[in-house]
Amino acid sequence: MKTYIIAEIGQNHNGSMELAKKLIDIAAMPIFDFFSGQILPGVDAVKFTKRDLSEELSDEAASKPYNSPHAFGKTYLEHRQALELSIEQHVELEQYAHSKGLDFVQTLCSPGCLSLLDKVKVDAIKIASRDVTNIPLLEAIGRLESRVIVSSGMCTLDELRNAVSVLSIVPKDIWILHCISQYPEQYGNINLRSIAFLQREFTNHRIGYSDHSVGIVVPAAAVAMGASIIEKHITLNRSMKGSDHAGATEPDGLWRVVRDIRNVEKSIGEDGKYLCKDVLPMRDKLARSLALQVGLKKGDVLEEAHLCMRSPGNGLSWDDRHKVVGRRAKLDIPSNSLVVPDEFE
Repeated sequence: MKTYIIAEIGQNHNGSMELAKKLIDIAAMPIFDFFSGQILPGVDAVKFTKRDLSEELSDEAASKPYNSPHAFGKTYLEHRQALELSIEQHVELEQYAHSKGLDFVQTLCSPGCLSLLDKVKVDAIKIASRDVTNIPLLEAIGRLESRVIVSSGMCTLDELRNAVSVLSIVPKDIWILHCISQYPEQYGNINLRSIAFLQREFTNHRIGYSDHSVGIVVPAAAVAMGASIIEKHITLNRSMKGSDHAGATEPDGLWRVVRDIRNVEKSIGEDGKYLCKDVLPMRDKLARSLALQVGLKKGDVLEEAHLCMRSPGNGLSWDDRHKVVGRRAKLDIPSNSLVVPDEFE
């Protein structure tokens, strides 16, 4: 199965439409593999986030001073307002992403955000980890037919089961992402074995992995362990102001992530062990065949003690020695030569 790769822009646009479009351009870049000389399938989708700030914060949380070095406002509400794009801007970004051949995935953070769907053509709705227990939001989305992607980074297994049940009010595709809500996440917390567990637990749903790690290795490893969806934050520069940039990947890193995922897809293969036909020429060149470790005169009887194994590998195997042992040489045969049955009578 082809891995569905989501480049998560989220709030890494820093409130700038220009930056948001640059990130879409990065997501749409061709993935040229210099080793194979092929252009590989690229990113499948970009993901943005929409909040309704009237449904987002308590008064206490909204007015609380926000002193983080990543703050875009004096209070947390002002910070969130600075990072929020309007529905009209999301319409423009959706059209721009679709023009680049990318799906448009949207995280909706409260019931009031669903009004965005009247104007924006969304290919999938994302449920953020923090909203897996937001039952009013899940019920509203559950009544829709849209594909839903659920991130599980902040929830228990029972909470995830309940969320999937609520989202299934109307039958739909529900994709589940293993996730650790840590930015950036520590490798010791990632636990990629959860992917196989979720596949057994949710047999009717596609399972993937949302990555917040530094570097490029974990997404490819997740695909090798069965993830068929990968979500990865992207940024222009990991040192930019903003809390999600540090755990994101820069353009060259995104190219490497996608390249590696596509090559891992091809590498996984099938259950079994077989001799690859493309190895046969190398086997003929380097493997071993029956050979003589001593020279024989015409009429000498070949004994097993006369035999050894030498390259190339296009002659008799050791298991074939019974075909020649005990036979007489028709001619003089020098040592270190492969055993040829026709040279014996």
